[in-house]
Amino acid sequence: MVRWRLAAVVVVVTAGLAVVGPVGPSVGAGGEPERTVRTTSGLVRGVLDGQVRRFFGVPYAAPPVGELRWRAPRPVRPWSGVRDAGEPALPCRQAPGDIQDSSEDCLYLNVTVPRHRSGPKPVMVWVHGGGNFGGTGNEVDPRRMVTAGDVVVVTVNYRLGVFGFFGHPELADSGSFGLLDQQAALRWVRDNAAAFGGDPRNVTLFGESAGGIDTCAHLTSPRAAGLFDKVMLQSGSCSFPGWTIGPGFTTPVAGPRSYWPSRQDVVAAGAAAATELGCPAGPGALRCLRALPAEALLGRMIEFGAPASGTATLPLDPRDAVAAGRFHPVPILTGHTRDEARFVTAWSELPDQPITEQRFHTLTEQAFGAHARQVRQRYPLTDYDSPALAWATLDTDRSMACPQLRDAHTFGARTPTYAYEFADRTAPPYAPLPPGSMPDGAGHAAELTYLFDIAGKPIDWNGNRVPHTAPQRALAAIMIGYWTRFALTGDPNGHAPHWAPVDPHAPRSQEFRTGAGGIAPVNAADAHHCAFWDAIDDW
Repeated sequence: MVRWRLAAVVVVVTAGLAVVGPVGPSVGAGGEPERTVRTTSGLVRGVLDGQVRRFFGVPYAAPPVGELRWRAPRPVRPWSGVRDAGEPALPCRQAPGDIQDSSEDCLYLNVTVPRHRSGPKPVMVWVHGGGNFGGTGNEVDPRRMVTAGDVVVVTVNYRLGVFGFFGHPELADSGSFGLLDQQAALRWVRDNAAAFGGDPRNVTLFGESAGGIDTCAHLTSPRAAGLFDKVMLQSGSCSFPGWTIGPGFTTPVAGPRSYWPSRQDVVAAGAAAATELGCPAGPGALRCLRALPAEALLGRMIEFGAPASGTATLPLDPRDAVAAGRFHPVPILTGHTRDEARFVTAWSELPDQPITEQRFHTLTEQAFGAHARQVRQRYPLTDYDSPALAWATLDTDRSMACPQLRDAHTFGARTPTYAYEFADRTAPPYAPLPPGSMPDGAGHAAELTYLFDIAGKPIDWNGNRVPHTAPQRALAAIMIGYWTRFALTGDPNGHAPHWAPVDPHAPRSQEFRTGAGGIAPVNAADAHHCAFWDAIDDW
Protein backbone atom coordinates (compact mmCIF):
# COMPACT_ATOMS: atom_id res chain seq x y z
CA MET A 1 0.00 0.00 0.00
CA VAL A 2 1.37 3.43 -0.90
CA ARG A 3 2.17 5.26 2.33
CA TRP A 4 0.42 8.52 1.56
CA ARG A 5 -2.87 6.75 1.16
CA LEU A 6 -3.17 6.57 4.94
CA ALA A 7 -3.50 9.94 6.59
CA ALA A 8 -2.83 10.92 10.18
CA VAL A 9 -4.45 8.19 12.25
CA VAL A 10 -8.22 7.81 12.20
CA VAL A 11 -9.10 8.15 15.85
CA VAL A 12 -11.64 5.37 15.91
CA VAL A 13 -11.35 4.53 17.87
CA THR A 14 -9.53 17.27 14.00
CA ALA A 15 -7.09 41.91 6.27
CA GLY A 16 -10.76 40.91 6.82
CA LEU A 17 -13.16 40.96 3.94
CA ALA A 18 -16.11 43.33 3.74
CA VAL A 19 -19.26 41.95 5.33
CA VAL A 20 -22.19 42.28 2.96
CA GLY A 21 -25.76 41.63 3.96
CA PRO A 22 -25.76 39.91 7.39
CA VAL A 23 -27.15 41.71 10.38
CA GLY A 24 -26.89 40.70 14.01
CA PRO A 25 -29.60 38.85 15.91
CA SER A 26 -32.38 40.95 17.34
CA VAL A 27 -32.87 41.18 21.09
CA GLY A 28 -36.23 40.46 22.65
CA ALA A 29 -37.81 41.57 25.88
CA GLY A 30 -35.50 41.53 28.87
CA GLY A 31 -32.40 41.43 26.68
CA GLU A 32 -32.99 37.77 25.68
CA PRO A 33 -31.38 37.09 22.27
CA GLU A 34 -33.58 35.76 19.53
CA ARG A 35 -32.65 32.56 17.77
CA THR A 36 -32.90 33.91 14.22
CA VAL A 37 -29.93 35.28 12.28
CA ARG A 38 -29.72 36.57 8.71
CA THR A 39 -26.86 35.02 6.71
CA THR A 40 -25.85 35.89 3.15
CA SER A 41 -28.08 33.04 1.91
CA GLY A 42 -31.12 33.55 4.14
CA LEU A 43 -32.49 33.42 7.67
CA VAL A 44 -31.55 30.59 10.05
CA ARG A 45 -33.17 29.80 13.38
CA GLY A 46 -30.98 28.11 15.98
CA VAL A 47 -31.56 26.92 19.54
CA LEU A 48 -30.86 28.32 22.99
CA ASP A 49 -28.88 25.84 25.08
CA GLY A 50 -27.90 27.03 28.53
CA GLN A 51 -25.31 29.77 28.19
CA VAL A 52 -24.85 29.33 24.43
CA ARG A 53 -26.81 29.73 21.21
CA ARG A 54 -26.33 27.04 18.59
CA PHE A 55 -26.90 27.02 14.86
CA PHE A 56 -26.54 23.52 13.42
CA GLY A 57 -26.37 22.34 9.85
CA VAL A 58 -25.90 25.72 8.19
CA PRO A 59 -24.95 25.23 4.51
CA TYR A 60 -21.77 26.95 3.36
CA ALA A 61 -21.70 25.49 -0.17
CA ALA A 62 -24.03 23.70 -2.56
CA PRO A 63 -24.42 19.93 -2.15
CA PRO A 64 -21.47 18.32 -3.99
CA VAL A 65 -23.57 15.60 -5.61
CA GLY A 66 -24.33 14.51 -9.14
CA GLU A 67 -22.51 16.77 -11.60
CA LEU A 68 -20.95 18.66 -8.65
CA ARG A 69 -19.14 15.55 -7.37
CA TRP A 70 -15.40 16.32 -7.63
CA ARG A 71 -15.85 19.98 -8.43
CA ALA A 72 -14.75 22.98 -6.41
CA PRO A 73 -17.53 23.96 -3.99
CA ARG A 74 -20.27 26.09 -5.53
CA PRO A 75 -22.27 28.84 -3.77
CA VAL A 76 -25.32 28.01 -1.69
CA ARG A 77 -28.63 28.68 -3.40
CA PRO A 78 -30.42 31.33 -1.28
CA TRP A 79 -33.65 30.28 0.38
CA SER A 80 -36.79 32.11 1.37
CA GLY A 81 -38.36 31.98 4.79
CA VAL A 82 -36.49 30.76 7.86
CA ARG A 83 -34.29 27.68 7.71
CA ASP A 84 -34.31 25.46 10.79
CA ALA A 85 -30.83 25.15 12.32
CA GLY A 86 -31.77 23.07 15.33
CA GLU A 87 -30.12 19.75 14.37
CA PRO A 88 -26.73 18.86 12.86
CA ALA A 89 -26.60 17.74 9.26
CA LEU A 90 -25.29 14.25 8.50
CA PRO A 91 -21.50 13.85 8.48
CA CYS A 92 -19.68 13.47 5.19
CA ARG A 93 -19.32 9.98 3.73
CA GLN A 94 -16.88 7.94 5.81
CA ALA A 95 -14.57 5.00 5.51
CA PRO A 96 -16.68 1.90 6.11
CA GLY A 97 -17.33 1.29 9.80
CA ASP A 98 -16.49 4.79 11.06
CA ILE A 99 -19.95 6.38 11.33
CA GLN A 100 -23.21 4.60 10.57
CA ASP A 101 -25.14 7.49 9.03
CA SER A 102 -23.37 9.80 6.58
CA SER A 103 -24.14 11.59 3.33
CA GLU A 104 -22.47 12.92 0.23
CA ASP A 105 -24.59 16.07 0.75
CA CYS A 106 -22.55 17.28 3.69
CA LEU A 107 -21.10 20.77 3.25
CA TYR A 108 -22.55 22.20 6.43
CA LEU A 109 -21.14 23.83 9.53
CA ASN A 110 -22.21 24.47 13.11
CA VAL A 111 -21.90 27.81 14.95
CA THR A 112 -21.83 28.09 18.74
CA VAL A 113 -21.91 31.56 20.31
CA PRO A 114 -22.29 32.97 23.83
CA ARG A 115 -25.95 33.44 24.68
CA HIS A 116 -25.65 37.17 25.31
CA ARG A 117 -23.97 39.33 22.70
CA SER A 118 -21.53 42.08 23.68
CA GLY A 119 -19.26 43.36 20.96
CA PRO A 120 -17.44 41.45 18.19
CA LYS A 121 -15.84 38.25 19.44
CA PRO A 122 -12.89 36.23 18.12
CA VAL A 123 -13.97 33.44 15.78
CA MET A 124 -12.36 29.99 16.01
CA VAL A 125 -12.90 27.60 13.08
CA TRP A 126 -12.35 23.92 13.94
CA VAL A 127 -11.18 21.34 11.38
CA HIS A 128 -11.81 17.83 12.71
CA GLY A 129 -9.37 14.93 12.56
CA GLY A 130 -9.94 11.40 11.36
CA GLY A 131 -7.25 10.83 8.75
CA ASN A 132 -9.11 12.86 6.08
CA PHE A 133 -11.28 9.79 5.53
CA GLY A 134 -13.32 9.82 8.77
CA GLY A 135 -14.63 12.08 11.50
CA THR A 136 -17.06 14.97 11.71
CA GLY A 137 -17.25 18.50 13.06
CA ASN A 138 -20.52 17.49 14.73
CA GLU A 139 -18.64 15.45 17.32
CA VAL A 140 -17.22 18.27 19.43
CA ASP A 141 -19.28 20.51 21.70
CA PRO A 142 -17.29 23.73 22.24
CA ARG A 143 -19.53 25.20 24.94
CA ARG A 144 -16.75 25.46 27.56
CA MET A 145 -14.50 27.26 25.12
CA VAL A 146 -17.31 29.57 24.01
CA THR A 147 -18.45 30.54 27.50
CA ALA A 148 -15.07 30.72 29.27
CA GLY A 149 -13.28 32.49 26.43
CA ASP A 150 -16.18 34.59 25.09
CA VAL A 151 -15.53 33.39 21.54
CA VAL A 152 -17.53 32.13 18.58
CA VAL A 153 -16.64 28.57 17.51
CA VAL A 154 -17.46 27.17 14.06
CA THR A 155 -17.07 23.44 13.36
CA VAL A 156 -16.93 22.29 9.75
CA ASN A 157 -17.73 19.15 7.79
CA TYR A 158 -15.75 18.69 4.57
CA ARG A 159 -15.51 16.02 1.87
CA LEU A 160 -13.41 13.05 2.91
CA GLY A 161 -11.44 10.26 1.28
CA VAL A 162 -12.33 9.49 -2.32
CA PHE A 163 -14.94 12.28 -2.33
CA GLY A 164 -12.49 14.89 -1.06
CA PHE A 165 -9.07 13.94 -2.41
CA PHE A 166 -9.68 11.91 -5.57
CA GLY A 167 -7.70 12.68 -8.72
CA HIS A 168 -8.19 12.03 -12.40
CA PRO A 169 -6.65 13.37 -15.64
CA GLU A 170 -9.90 15.25 -16.37
CA LEU A 171 -10.10 16.97 -12.96
CA ALA A 172 -8.35 20.33 -12.65
CA ASP A 173 -8.57 20.30 -8.84
CA SER A 174 -7.42 16.70 -8.39
CA GLY A 175 -6.53 15.90 -4.79
CA SER A 176 -7.80 19.26 -3.47
CA PHE A 177 -11.58 19.12 -2.99
CA GLY A 178 -11.56 18.68 0.80
CA LEU A 179 -9.19 21.62 1.22
CA LEU A 180 -11.30 23.74 -1.13
CA ASP A 181 -14.33 22.92 1.03
CA GLN A 182 -12.49 24.17 4.12
CA GLN A 183 -11.53 27.36 2.30
CA ALA A 184 -15.15 27.86 1.21
CA ALA A 185 -16.16 27.53 4.88
CA LEU A 186 -13.57 30.16 5.82
CA ARG A 187 -14.99 32.53 3.19
CA TRP A 188 -18.44 31.89 4.63
CA VAL A 189 -17.09 32.81 8.06
CA ARG A 190 -15.58 36.07 6.77
CA ASP A 191 -18.91 36.99 5.17
CA ASN A 192 -21.20 35.92 8.03
CA ALA A 193 -19.26 36.13 11.30
CA ALA A 194 -20.66 39.54 12.20
CA ALA A 195 -24.21 38.22 12.01
CA PHE A 196 -23.41 35.84 14.87
CA GLY A 197 -21.54 38.42 16.96
CA GLY A 198 -18.12 37.40 15.66
CA ASP A 199 -15.30 39.56 14.35
CA PRO A 200 -14.59 38.73 10.68
CA ARG A 201 -11.19 40.41 11.07
CA ASN A 202 -10.14 38.05 13.86
CA VAL A 203 -10.45 34.43 12.68
CA THR A 204 -8.35 31.56 14.04
CA LEU A 205 -8.17 28.31 12.10
CA PHE A 206 -7.39 25.29 14.27
CA GLY A 207 -7.51 21.52 14.00
CA GLU A 208 -6.14 18.25 15.35
CA SER A 209 -4.52 15.24 13.65
CA ALA A 210 -5.62 15.37 9.99
CA GLY A 211 -7.33 18.64 10.89
CA GLY A 212 -4.00 20.02 12.07
CA ILE A 213 -2.29 18.80 8.92
CA ASP A 214 -4.98 20.40 6.76
CA THR A 215 -4.60 23.63 8.73
CA CYS A 216 -0.90 23.54 7.92
CA ALA A 217 -1.82 23.06 4.25
CA HIS A 218 -3.82 26.29 4.34
CA LEU A 219 -0.87 28.00 5.98
CA THR A 220 1.09 27.35 2.76
CA SER A 221 -1.78 27.63 0.25
CA PRO A 222 -1.89 30.78 -1.91
CA ARG A 223 -5.64 30.31 -2.21
CA ALA A 224 -6.02 30.68 1.58
CA ALA A 225 -4.47 34.16 1.72
CA GLY A 226 -6.62 36.50 3.81
CA LEU A 227 -8.96 33.78 5.09
CA PHE A 228 -7.59 33.58 8.66
CA ASP A 229 -5.52 35.64 11.07
CA LYS A 230 -3.97 32.93 13.26
CA VAL A 231 -3.58 29.15 13.24
CA MET A 232 -3.35 26.42 15.85
CA LEU A 233 -1.90 23.02 14.90
CA GLN A 234 -2.63 20.13 17.26
CA SER A 235 -0.83 16.83 16.61
CA GLY A 236 -0.47 17.60 12.92
CA SER A 237 2.21 19.48 11.03
CA CYS A 238 3.39 20.27 7.52
CA SER A 239 6.33 17.91 8.06
CA PHE A 240 4.32 14.90 9.28
CA PRO A 241 5.80 11.93 7.36
CA GLY A 242 3.12 9.39 8.21
CA TRP A 243 3.25 6.81 10.99
CA THR A 244 6.05 4.27 10.63
CA ILE A 245 3.49 1.51 11.14
CA GLY A 246 -0.19 1.77 11.78
CA PRO A 247 -3.58 0.12 11.27
CA GLY A 248 -3.59 -1.25 7.75
CA PHE A 249 0.14 -0.87 7.08
CA THR A 250 2.21 -3.00 9.40
CA THR A 251 5.30 -3.17 7.20
CA PRO A 252 7.36 0.03 7.36
CA VAL A 253 8.55 1.90 4.30
CA ALA A 254 12.27 2.56 4.56
CA GLY A 255 13.66 6.06 4.79
CA PRO A 256 12.13 9.53 5.22
CA ARG A 257 9.07 10.36 3.17
CA SER A 258 6.45 13.01 2.63
CA TYR A 259 2.84 12.72 3.70
CA TRP A 260 1.78 14.79 0.68
CA PRO A 261 1.34 12.83 -2.60
CA SER A 262 2.09 14.55 -5.88
CA ARG A 263 -0.77 15.47 -8.17
CA GLN A 264 0.69 13.12 -10.75
CA ASP A 265 0.52 10.18 -8.34
CA VAL A 266 -3.06 10.98 -7.32
CA VAL A 267 -4.17 11.35 -10.93
CA ALA A 268 -2.54 8.05 -11.90
CA ALA A 269 -4.17 6.29 -8.95
CA GLY A 270 -7.53 7.79 -9.89
CA ALA A 271 -7.26 6.68 -13.49
CA ALA A 272 -6.46 3.15 -12.35
CA ALA A 273 -9.35 3.21 -9.88
CA ALA A 274 -11.75 4.35 -12.60
CA THR A 275 -10.83 1.34 -14.73
CA GLU A 276 -11.25 -1.01 -11.78
CA LEU A 277 -14.67 0.52 -11.09
CA GLY A 278 -15.75 -0.31 -14.63
CA CYS A 279 -15.52 3.17 -16.16
CA PRO A 280 -13.92 3.46 -19.61
CA ALA A 281 -10.78 5.48 -20.19
CA GLY A 282 -11.17 8.72 -22.09
CA PRO A 283 -13.63 11.61 -22.06
CA GLY A 284 -16.53 9.53 -20.71
CA ALA A 285 -14.76 8.42 -17.55
CA LEU A 286 -15.93 11.27 -15.33
CA ARG A 287 -19.53 10.95 -16.49
CA CYS A 288 -19.39 7.29 -15.56
CA LEU A 289 -17.72 7.95 -12.20
CA ARG A 290 -20.19 10.66 -11.25
CA ALA A 291 -23.06 8.32 -12.05
CA LEU A 292 -21.82 5.67 -9.64
CA PRO A 293 -23.69 5.41 -6.32
CA ALA A 294 -21.67 6.67 -3.37
CA GLU A 295 -21.61 3.15 -1.92
CA ALA A 296 -19.59 1.95 -4.91
CA LEU A 297 -16.80 4.36 -3.97
CA LEU A 298 -16.58 3.70 -0.22
CA GLY A 299 -13.95 1.00 -0.62
CA ARG A 300 -11.61 3.69 -1.99
CA MET A 301 -11.87 6.05 0.99
CA ILE A 302 -8.47 5.32 2.51
CA GLU A 303 -6.74 5.10 -0.85
CA PHE A 304 -7.39 8.82 -1.41
CA GLY A 305 -6.76 10.18 2.06
CA ALA A 306 -4.25 13.01 1.69
CA PRO A 307 -4.24 16.38 -0.12
CA ALA A 308 -2.08 16.48 -3.25
CA SER A 309 0.83 18.85 -3.78
CA GLY A 310 1.73 20.37 -7.13
CA THR A 311 -1.75 21.85 -7.51
CA ALA A 312 -3.12 25.39 -7.62
CA THR A 313 -4.17 24.87 -3.99
CA LEU A 314 -0.79 23.48 -2.86
CA PRO A 315 1.85 24.41 -5.45
CA LEU A 316 4.61 23.10 -3.18
CA ASP A 317 4.84 20.16 -0.81
CA PRO A 318 3.95 22.03 2.41
CA ARG A 319 7.02 20.61 4.17
CA ASP A 320 9.22 22.21 1.51
CA ALA A 321 7.18 25.41 1.56
CA VAL A 322 7.69 25.81 5.32
CA ALA A 323 11.42 25.13 5.03
CA ALA A 324 11.62 27.83 2.34
CA GLY A 325 9.63 30.32 4.44
CA ARG A 326 6.74 30.31 1.98
CA PHE A 327 3.83 30.39 4.42
CA HIS A 328 1.40 33.04 5.62
CA PRO A 329 3.17 34.91 8.47
CA VAL A 330 0.36 34.76 11.03
CA PRO A 331 0.75 33.95 14.74
CA ILE A 332 0.99 30.18 15.26
CA LEU A 333 0.32 27.88 18.21
CA THR A 334 1.52 24.32 17.61
CA GLY A 335 2.01 21.19 19.67
CA HIS A 336 1.70 17.46 20.22
CA THR A 337 1.02 14.93 22.95
CA ARG A 338 3.75 13.19 24.91
CA ASP A 339 2.89 9.65 23.73
CA GLU A 340 1.30 10.20 20.32
CA ALA A 341 2.00 6.78 18.80
CA ARG A 342 0.84 4.52 21.62
CA PHE A 343 -2.62 4.38 20.12
CA VAL A 344 -1.50 3.59 16.60
CA THR A 345 1.09 1.05 17.80
CA ALA A 346 -1.35 -0.76 20.09
CA TRP A 347 -3.87 -1.15 17.29
CA SER A 348 -1.15 -2.36 14.91
CA GLU A 349 -0.31 -5.30 17.17
CA LEU A 350 -2.48 -7.78 15.35
CA PRO A 351 -3.43 -10.91 17.32
CA ASP A 352 -1.22 -13.02 15.08
CA GLN A 353 1.61 -10.49 14.88
CA PRO A 354 2.42 -8.81 18.22
CA ILE A 355 5.51 -6.64 18.54
CA THR A 356 7.90 -9.10 20.10
CA GLU A 357 11.64 -8.59 20.52
CA GLN A 358 12.20 -10.32 17.18
CA ARG A 359 9.58 -8.23 15.41
CA PHE A 360 11.03 -5.05 16.92
CA HIS A 361 14.36 -6.02 15.35
CA THR A 362 12.65 -6.74 12.02
CA LEU A 363 10.68 -3.50 12.04
CA THR A 364 13.76 -1.39 12.72
CA GLU A 365 15.63 -3.14 9.91
CA GLN A 366 12.76 -2.51 7.52
CA ALA A 367 12.26 1.11 8.50
CA PHE A 368 15.81 2.32 9.01
CA GLY A 369 18.07 0.04 7.00
CA ALA A 370 21.70 0.95 7.62
CA HIS A 371 20.65 3.06 10.62
CA ALA A 372 18.68 0.28 12.33
CA ARG A 373 21.42 -0.57 14.82
CA GLN A 374 21.75 3.08 15.84
CA VAL A 375 17.99 3.27 16.39
CA ARG A 376 18.03 0.16 18.60
CA GLN A 377 20.91 1.61 20.60
CA ARG A 378 19.00 4.86 21.10
CA TYR A 379 15.85 2.96 22.17
CA PRO A 380 17.21 -0.15 23.97
CA LEU A 381 14.53 -2.65 24.90
CA THR A 382 15.91 -2.84 28.42
CA ASP A 383 14.59 0.71 28.98
CA TYR A 384 10.97 -0.24 28.27
CA ASP A 385 8.35 -2.56 29.70
CA SER A 386 7.73 -4.13 26.31
CA PRO A 387 9.05 -4.03 22.74
CA ALA A 388 5.72 -2.49 21.70
CA LEU A 389 6.24 0.41 24.11
CA ALA A 390 9.76 0.93 22.78
CA TRP A 391 8.39 1.05 19.24
CA ALA A 392 5.60 3.46 20.23
CA THR A 393 8.16 5.77 21.81
CA LEU A 394 10.43 5.92 18.78
CA ASP A 395 7.48 6.37 16.43
CA THR A 396 6.12 9.20 18.59
CA ASP A 397 9.48 10.93 18.37
CA ARG A 398 10.21 10.36 14.71
CA SER A 399 6.74 10.66 13.17
CA MET A 400 5.01 13.32 15.24
CA ALA A 401 6.95 15.19 17.93
CA CYS A 402 10.14 16.04 16.04
CA PRO A 403 8.47 17.09 12.76
CA GLN A 404 6.09 19.31 14.74
CA LEU A 405 8.97 20.84 16.70
CA ARG A 406 11.04 21.29 13.55
CA ASP A 407 8.25 23.28 11.95
CA ALA A 408 7.76 25.29 15.15
CA HIS A 409 11.37 26.43 15.11
CA THR A 410 11.09 27.43 11.45
CA PHE A 411 7.89 29.34 12.13
CA GLY A 412 9.40 31.00 15.19
CA ALA A 413 12.16 32.62 13.15
CA ARG A 414 9.54 34.47 11.07
CA THR A 415 6.37 34.94 13.09
CA PRO A 416 5.21 34.74 16.74
CA THR A 417 5.00 31.02 17.54
CA TYR A 418 4.08 29.13 20.71
CA ALA A 419 4.83 25.42 21.11
CA TYR A 420 3.34 22.97 23.62
CA GLU A 421 3.44 19.35 24.71
CA PHE A 422 0.36 17.80 26.31
CA ALA A 423 1.97 15.45 28.82
CA ASP A 424 -0.79 14.47 31.25
CA ARG A 425 -0.21 10.72 31.40
CA THR A 426 -3.13 10.41 33.81
CA ALA A 427 -5.47 11.66 31.06
CA PRO A 428 -8.26 9.30 30.08
CA PRO A 429 -7.64 8.39 26.43
CA TYR A 430 -9.85 9.61 23.63
CA ALA A 431 -10.32 5.92 22.85
CA PRO A 432 -8.95 3.21 25.18
CA LEU A 433 -6.14 0.91 24.10
CA PRO A 434 -6.72 -2.86 23.93
CA PRO A 435 -6.33 -4.48 27.35
CA GLY A 436 -2.78 -5.58 28.08
CA SER A 437 -1.20 -3.67 25.20
CA MET A 438 0.52 -0.78 27.03
CA PRO A 439 -0.39 2.14 29.31
CA ASP A 440 -2.51 4.76 27.55
CA GLY A 441 -0.17 7.63 28.44
CA ALA A 442 -0.78 11.04 26.89
CA GLY A 443 -1.75 9.53 23.57
CA HIS A 444 -2.96 10.89 20.27
CA ALA A 445 -6.10 13.06 20.75
CA ALA A 446 -5.91 12.81 24.56
CA GLU A 447 -6.12 16.60 24.86
CA LEU A 448 -9.41 16.89 22.98
CA THR A 449 -11.68 16.21 25.95
CA TYR A 450 -9.80 18.91 27.87
CA LEU A 451 -10.90 21.47 25.27
CA PHE A 452 -14.30 20.14 24.19
CA ASP A 453 -17.21 18.14 25.51
CA ILE A 454 -17.51 15.04 23.30
CA ALA A 455 -20.51 12.77 23.50
CA GLY A 456 -19.61 9.39 25.01
CA LYS A 457 -15.97 10.30 25.69
CA PRO A 458 -13.75 9.57 27.40
CA ILE A 459 -14.66 5.95 28.14
CA ASP A 460 -12.82 2.87 29.34
CA TRP A 461 -12.51 -0.45 27.53
CA ASN A 462 -15.82 -1.63 29.01
CA GLY A 463 -17.66 1.41 27.70
CA ASN A 464 -17.91 3.16 31.08
CA ARG A 465 -17.64 6.94 31.15
CA VAL A 466 -14.39 8.18 32.73
CA PRO A 467 -14.91 11.63 34.24
CA HIS A 468 -12.04 14.05 34.57
CA THR A 469 -10.60 14.50 38.03
CA ALA A 470 -10.50 17.87 39.76
CA PRO A 471 -6.82 18.43 38.75
CA GLN A 472 -7.65 17.50 35.15
CA ARG A 473 -10.59 19.91 35.11
CA ALA A 474 -8.29 22.64 36.42
CA LEU A 475 -5.74 21.90 33.70
CA ALA A 476 -8.52 21.94 31.09
CA ALA A 477 -9.65 25.38 32.24
CA ILE A 478 -6.11 26.74 31.96
CA MET A 479 -5.68 25.26 28.49
CA ILE A 480 -8.97 26.75 27.31
CA GLY A 481 -7.76 30.07 28.67
CA TYR A 482 -4.55 29.84 26.65
CA TRP A 483 -6.37 28.75 23.48
CA THR A 484 -8.99 31.48 23.58
CA ARG A 485 -6.55 34.20 24.61
CA PHE A 486 -4.41 33.28 21.61
CA ALA A 487 -7.51 33.55 19.43
CA LEU A 488 -8.16 37.03 20.82
CA THR A 489 -4.67 38.52 20.63
CA GLY A 490 -2.22 36.09 18.98
CA ASP A 491 -0.54 35.64 22.38
CA PRO A 492 -1.81 32.93 24.79
CA ASN A 493 -0.65 34.84 27.86
CA GLY A 494 -2.87 36.61 30.32
CA HIS A 495 -3.13 33.47 32.43
CA ALA A 496 -0.38 32.28 34.78
CA PRO A 497 2.07 30.70 34.32
CA HIS A 498 3.78 32.58 31.51
CA TRP A 499 4.12 30.86 28.13
CA ALA A 500 7.24 32.03 26.30
CA PRO A 501 7.30 32.04 22.50
CA VAL A 502 9.52 29.71 20.50
CA ASP A 503 13.15 30.78 20.38
CA PRO A 504 15.05 28.98 17.61
CA HIS A 505 18.23 29.35 19.66
CA ALA A 506 16.73 27.99 22.90
CA PRO A 507 14.18 25.26 22.09
CA ARG A 508 11.30 25.18 24.52
CA SER A 509 7.71 24.09 24.66
CA GLN A 510 5.05 24.69 27.29
CA GLU A 511 4.33 21.41 29.05
CA PHE A 512 0.76 20.68 30.15
CA ARG A 513 0.24 18.09 32.88
CA THR A 514 -1.41 17.89 36.26
CA GLY A 515 0.47 18.24 39.51
CA ALA A 516 2.90 20.75 41.00
CA GLY A 517 4.91 22.46 38.29
CA GLY A 518 2.87 20.71 35.61
CA ILE A 519 2.69 23.82 33.44
CA ALA A 520 6.24 24.89 32.68
CA PRO A 521 8.73 25.17 29.81
CA VAL A 522 10.49 21.98 28.72
CA ASN A 523 13.05 21.13 26.08
CA ALA A 524 10.83 18.73 24.15
CA ALA A 525 13.36 18.43 21.32
CA ASP A 526 15.87 16.84 23.68
CA ALA A 527 13.24 14.66 25.34
CA HIS A 528 12.23 13.24 21.95
CA HIS A 529 15.80 12.84 20.60
CA CYS A 530 15.13 15.21 17.72
CA ALA A 531 18.82 15.85 16.92
CA PHE A 532 19.20 12.09 16.47
CA TRP A 533 16.22 11.87 14.14
CA ASP A 534 17.30 14.91 12.16
CA ALA A 535 20.58 13.15 11.47
CA ILE A 536 19.01 9.77 10.72
CA ASP A 537 16.36 11.08 8.35
CA ASP A 538 18.49 13.95 6.96
CA TRP A 539 15.48 16.18 6.39
